[in-house]
Amino acid sequence: MEDLSVDPDSGSLLRKVLSSGHPLGIVCHAPAGLLATRDASGNTPFANYRVTGFCNDEEVAVGFADKAKWLLEDELKRLPTQYSRGPAWEPYTVVDRSLFTDQNPASSGPLAKKLVKALS
Repeated sequence: MEDLSVDPDSGSLLRKVLSSGHPLGIVCHAPAGLLATRDASGNTPFANYRVTGFCNDEEVAVGFADKAKWLLEDELKRLPTQYSRGPAWEPYTVVDRSLFTDQNPASSGPLAKKLVKALS
């Protein structure tokens, strides 16, 4: 997750797919890649998009919160996105325009169904 947040190739790919208008699915911890889309001024094309991703309570539950340099939920709120979350470990997806995000592994099936429907 930490590497993804600063990877220029990931940032470039995410910006490119977003600008194409094609559906873009980002799951669990992968929304950390959105952090890599910031330009030199700190702006991102994902600003104000509604998103979700692995939440702080889930990080605490798996024992990683106190070991991480930062938590995904906190950083997505700072990006700034309109971060929301569901109950820990429950399926939760957010769709905003062509961006499809999910909160955790339990959400991957529901998100995949939404993406397939969008591609139909």
